[in-house]
Amino acid sequence: MGEPVSAHAFGGLPRESWNSGILSCLGRNDEFCSSDVEVCLLGTVAPCVLYGSNVERLAAGQGTFANSCLPYTGLYMLGNYLFGWNCLAPWFSHPTRTAIRRRYNLEGNFEAFTRQCGCCGSLVEDEERREHLEAVCDLATHYLCHPCALCQEGRELRRRVPHPGFNNGRSVFVMMPPMEQTMGRGM
Repeated sequence: MGEPVSAHAFGGLPRESWNSGILSCLGRNDEFCSSDVEVCLLGTVAPCVLYGSNVERLAAGQGTFANSCLPYTGLYMLGNYLFGWNCLAPWFSHPTRTAIRRRYNLEGNFEAFTRQCGCCGSLVEDEERREHLEAVCDLATHYLCHPCALCQEGRELRRRVPHPGFNNGRSVFVMMPPMEQTMGRGM
């Protein structure tokens, strides 16, 4: 898990850092290394599958993979067809980043920038205004670094949430007792 970020002049609870940086393609080379390689490959070759997997882990509901993967694929293909690059799917997928950041109390890009440079403190004193600025930064992150943003989100979710289709990595067997049996003479 990420190291806690110290509380600052903005008030509120201290926020955690993301488990890996946005450009950390292969994660932290820890026990999730094979998962991180998979995330990197999916983000490069099939971002629609990675996005669908991220939403499925976040929502943990039936049908969320298809309901998010298919519209993403359509926007991805339409953007590539009309404009020559994936410029439409980031508009669709950036709310997932905001949801991950809020659920796990992760530091946003604007907050990190403000902490690093020491400026803009007056802009984010109000919690509602800060959250609005963070949502804009989430959109900018997806728009400017889309595959990397999807991969960072995928790495974060894989470290925090087991895949809903695998029952936390454990197999479940249901044993049924045998039906009532009798022993008879005439066989």
